Amino acid sequence: MINEPFIPRTITVHLGPPDSNAENITVNFPDYIKNVASSEIYPTWPENALRANIYAITTFALNRIYTEFYRSKGYNFDITNSTQYDQSFVKGRDIFSNISRLVDELFNDYVVKDGTISPYFTQYCSGKGVNCKGLKQWGTVDLANRGYTPYNILKYYYGNVNLVKNAPVRSNIPSYPGRALRQGDRGEDVRTIQRELNRIAANYPAIPTVPVDLGVFDAATERAVRAFQRIFNLTQDGVVGKNTWYRLKYIYNSVKGLSELYSEGITKTEAERRFSKVLQQGSRGTEVGSLQYYLNFIAFFNDSLSEIDADNIFGPATKRAVTAFQRYYGLNPDGIVGRDTWNKIQTVYQSIINNLPREYQSYSSLLYPGYVLSSGSTGKVVEQLQTYLRVIGQNNSSVPVINVDGSYGNQTRNAVLAVQRLYGIEPTGIVGPLTWNAIVELYNGYRA
Repeated sequence: MINEPFIPRTITVHLGPPDSNAENITVNFPDYIKNVASSEIYPTWPENALRANIYAITTFALNRIYTEFYRSKGYNFDITNSTQYDQSFVKGRDIFSNISRLVDELFNDYVVKDGTISPYFTQYCSGKGVNCKGLKQWGTVDLANRGYTPYNILKYYYGNVNLVKNAPVRSNIPSYPGRALRQGDRGEDVRTIQRELNRIAANYPAIPTVPVDLGVFDAATERAVRAFQRIFNLTQDGVVGKNTWYRLKYIYNSVKGLSELYSEGITKTEAERRFSKVLQQGSRGTEVGSLQYYLNFIAFFNDSLSEIDADNIFGPATKRAVTAFQRYYGLNPDGIVGRDTWNKIQTVYQSIINNLPREYQSYSSLLYPGYVLSSGSTGKVVEQLQTYLRVIGQNNSSVPVINVDGSYGNQTRNAVLAVQRLYGIEPTGIVGPLTWNAIVELYNGYRA
């Protein structure tokens, strides 16, 4: 999911039913709310009724965006103007002045179900001729005239709900990370996949559940992805590309009822991030250390870039290195490592690994492969890792001696944990760039 609810700067509206050959129009979000409110309700209504309706209209639109309701189905818009599916929007219509004033005040407030953070599905209808289980627009007038506050009107129709005030405003960026995720990847996007798979598995028990704390796309996660792909008629490659990503999201939304009045909602715990959304000056930790490893490796093969101290601290030197990388590779040189910069760093790193100059090819087995190794991993790279660990174990009593069989089992994990403790690396049993580098450094010391 889009983990943190926000107010989008713009919203793209399809001017017709979802499958119609109609125009898409992108407008500023507050202007959209003003248009819908001017189309759906009457400016002469009591102000408390207007406010309650504006909350409902705003939250309905945010729910569509937060769940990527249409984009998860392959559409290139956020919402339609068809009242059969969404809410009325009339291109070019006049806006009532009092509604405009209220929307300017309220557009970044929205409704949540008690105990959740996701924008609630605030279904509503006129209440005259058309009835629904949600808010009745004409009914809000009666309630306002009886002295109900906007919040009490919302509670009257939706039950235990709360209002989020002054939500942040930012650009609406699609949740898909921009590259396919596969075994060996690690991070918040992987945790998102795992959380969604586990919730879907409650309804589809043929999908095995997977641990999510470390955010590692391991062999178990790949098996769960393949099971999901098999059930929902996708290519069973165990890779989460754009089609699988959005199919996961669509099914996840459905089983949680996020676009229904009975929605489970998204709790704060479910939305919490373990991995940084971005790395920037002031950031610290192993993620910064990994970034520095990549930057130094790339700089070794690119004379236009400079190496930096690898100290797990994102200081001025690291910012300069990031900015130089971004400038060289055509990215926005802001010195901040977000999704696009991370993807480019990993792409450049992998390209260098795959096309090493002849004089360095004999060292290729010592270089970090570009993806994490964890329990369940198999193959030649695991065999190389085990070879290094075995030599270390034969020379250092704090690291157990292991067998070399190309399969990352408990023996290998315990040896990795021992090395991580020796080097003060977070003991996860997962081999990322910092752990790989530590193992190779130890191995080279004993081999010499």
